Amino acid sequence: MQPYSTIMIKFIRLSITLSFAIAALGANAQSTATVATSSSPYSRYGLGTIDPALLPQNLAMGGIATAINRISGYNNINPENPASYGIINFTTIDAGIYANVNTLSQTGQENVTNASFRLSHVAFAIPVTKRSALSFGLLPYSEMGYNYKATLPRGFGTNSPADTNVVNYIYSGSGGLSKAYLGYGFGIGKHLLLGGNLSYIFGNLQQFSSVQIPDLYGTLNTNEETDDRIRGLSYDYGAQYSFDFGDLNQKHLILGYSGSAKSAVSSTTTNIISQFTFDSSGNQNTDADSLRNQTGSKSKVWLPQINHFGISFQNDGKFLVGADYSIGNWSSLSINGVNQGLQNSKTFNIGGQITPDINALSHYFARADYRLGFTYEDTYLNLNNTDIKKYAVTFGLGLPLPPNLTSFYKINFSAEIGQEGTVQNGLVRQKYVNIHLSFTVNDKWFSRFKFD
Repeated sequence: MQPYSTIMIKFIRLSITLSFAIAALGANAQSTATVATSSSPYSRYGLGTIDPALLPQNLAMGGIATAINRISGYNNINPENPASYGIINFTTIDAGIYANVNTLSQTGQENVTNASFRLSHVAFAIPVTKRSALSFGLLPYSEMGYNYKATLPRGFGTNSPADTNVVNYIYSGSGGLSKAYLGYGFGIGKHLLLGGNLSYIFGNLQQFSSVQIPDLYGTLNTNEETDDRIRGLSYDYGAQYSFDFGDLNQKHLILGYSGSAKSAVSSTTTNIISQFTFDSSGNQNTDADSLRNQTGSKSKVWLPQINHFGISFQNDGKFLVGADYSIGNWSSLSINGVNQGLQNSKTFNIGGQITPDINALSHYFARADYRLGFTYEDTYLNLNNTDIKKYAVTFGLGLPLPPNLTSFYKINFSAEIGQEGTVQNGLVRQKYVNIHLSFTVNDKWFSRFKFD
């Protein structure tokens, strides 16, 4: 039996960690539901900008995850492929923060730069048997945050001549969706891993649009506000098969597949369309009339089928390389019974890491993981007859901290420098820098010590 002091230390450690997790979960749920975190005009479409279920250690390697489980001997939580849980043999905790800087460019306009900062994820994994583990946590699913105005002369696009009065078209949106998941992964034989996630997706998406002629006194202008409250379950599943070889089976070639099933979540929509006027000084009067005030309208949001295919090769403690290919059937996305007019997406990820000398005693940075990768995506957007493409270079570090008898710690840092969109055909080019920082713990919380 463990000494009383050891039990108390573990109990205090567990209590502190769970308290932090609960606070973090609440903060993340609140922030995603109410605050614009994307600040990208491309988040206007669909459900916003979709966040992959990746932790910093995977993001730094170009986002490879489908054929990844343990990294450099550390247990790694990989919600992108729940089959990977089957190799976890330590209680594992991973919590992180995220910062983003966007610079938006458009022909004839000044560049606009914005930044955001938030909690990114909290994830746990607990081994159940030698070849199975349970994982649960909270991840971002999507982000919506945009605000822009287009000003055109009155009569634009018609046969009537333009006059001195301009029309302002104003669009904004905020909010986002979170994903709370519970997953289980297990091994069959020595080489096959299978697993699945049951996820609860929730959050609010608020969008606002307005058509205004501010310089024409007495004209009725229009505001439209839409609030979608989304709740529902989704399902992920995956498999990994490992070919192990080398003198001590320290080399692994892994083939992986994971997918998200097409599923329906519920949407409760509030939609208000109102009219108003400007006074002679150009100030907005109170709403004159409501053309529509619909509250509590219920419908379904059909989330698409997404498939991931991956391959990786790892020499334990030395290097890892891999590649992923993903297909998202976003052309089937329907919100409130309306197809969103998106196209299917395709994503390519390639990357890896190297650890110079994992056993070095006198050179700390020789024990660190150095990660590099590249990602390219044909997104689900086609605007002004132009496909919106996204690509980025990624890099990062895995910095080990001094272990104790049963615990191992690592700080994971990743950076992503990329671009989405183009300035051609009246579109916006978005250059971005994403920074992720997380703290990973591997700990034998439930081990029993024997004393002679």
